[in-house]
Amino acid sequence: MRKIIHVDMDAFYASIEQRDDESLRGKPVAVGYAGARGVVASASYEARQYGVRSAMPSTTALSKCPHLIFVNSRFDVYESVSDQIMSVFHEYTDLVEPLSLDEAFLDVTHNYKNIPYATQIAKEIKQRILEETSLTASAGVAHNKFLAKIASDYKKPNGLFVIKPKDAENFVESLPIEQFFGVGKITAQRMHQAGIKNGMDLKQRPEEELTRLFGKAGHVYYLNARAIDERPVEPNRIRKSVGAENTFLTDLGSLEEFIPELEDIAAEVIERISESGFEGKTITLKVKYASFRTITRSKTLLRNVTDYQILLDTGIELIKNIDMTEKVRLLGLSIKKNDSSGHPEAIQLSFDFKD
Repeated sequence: MRKIIHVDMDAFYASIEQRDDESLRGKPVAVGYAGARGVVASASYEARQYGVRSAMPSTTALSKCPHLIFVNSRFDVYESVSDQIMSVFHEYTDLVEPLSLDEAFLDVTHNYKNIPYATQIAKEIKQRILEETSLTASAGVAHNKFLAKIASDYKKPNGLFVIKPKDAENFVESLPIEQFFGVGKITAQRMHQAGIKNGMDLKQRPEEELTRLFGKAGHVYYLNARAIDERPVEPNRIRKSVGAENTFLTDLGSLEEFIPELEDIAAEVIERISESGFEGKTITLKVKYASFRTITRSKTLLRNVTDYQILLDTGIELIKNIDMTEKVRLLGLSIKKNDSSGHPEAIQLSFDFKD
């Protein structure tokens, strides 16, 4: 049986700012730009009590918490602290898969210190991080990545939660669908529309139905509902893109119908890149028609995409140039690493007629 730990720092960017500036401690803090087009990159737990979240427009955050304190990001500092944290992980195993600057999976089935219990390792890692950085982390322990990720979120902040193999299926059955790793806000809404509200509801759906509703992700949801996840911890994994997509219950056929969907998808993508620290300049629109014909349209910008409005505007620009004689069953947006050509503002077109 594998022993997997997921470690996730608590409000990483905001906690570093509070650590380094005593005047911010105990106060609602947001890392980001407070202007009209600004977005919250990280919110302290004091700010979260008011409903402030990462990827939220700054104007919305200020309306929820008028005394919110904005501070500029310092990514050089965050990267330095991240290096400290990753060094702690590597004292136990080289099977470390970073998901972002502030979180990673560790496979400690065989570890350098020959510690038999993953829970003990997780406790030691949390203590070492606190000693090295004066920051708290939350950890989840389980026998696969899916469960470990959920467990690390279960008792934040400064939490430690263990899901034992014998308890795994019952735990997943009672879990709200919003807490499933990989199910974002848009997908959760679609699942609710389909009558899926928790793991038990998901488990009762045939794999064919889930695949029809959610594409290839449906197979993953089918396995996750049974607490199954065979993915290995990949230490050399490099994330090349971050995206989100939505398969509609009813096919859409006009720009007026597309735009509200793109707004939701763009918001989810920005939330994901804010959480992961991912950087990319190429925006790709994915369109799957009712016939299952799939096309993509891409545009590479001059700067890394971090702004919701820029992502949305580019998505709308790209979708205006697609064939609208056939109805659409799926839309997606993703941000990718810059293409090898290095030419800004390049328009790339590709066609894929496979489902």
